[in-house]
Amino acid sequence: MSQRFRITRSFQENNQDKAISLEECKRYFASKPGFTYSPVFTVSGSSSTMTIDGDFFMWSFEERSIPFRHYDGDLYVAVSNEEVIPKMIEIASELNADITEG
Repeated sequence: MSQRFRITRSFQENNQDKAISLEECKRYFASKPGFTYSPVFTVSGSSSTMTIDGDFFMWSFEERSIPFRHYDGDLYVAVSNEEVIPKMIEIASELNADITEG
């Protein structure tokens, strides 16, 4: 089972740009190797497939794709393996944001 984390600036009192905009994310992730933008995320199980519309920045790691989802001024990621944690911390740091569970 994985934990979900939120990368956010909402806790920062002195930051004028509390929201992480989609445009900011597109610029940021375009400069990062291993990331691609996708307007949908598809999950396939043994008996069904689910497609989710949204703004996803897919990180290609080994043979997996890890979605970082932009939603309502924040980024969300599910940590299903520990390799995601340093990448999540790097992204939050470079976006001058905090990390919280949820």
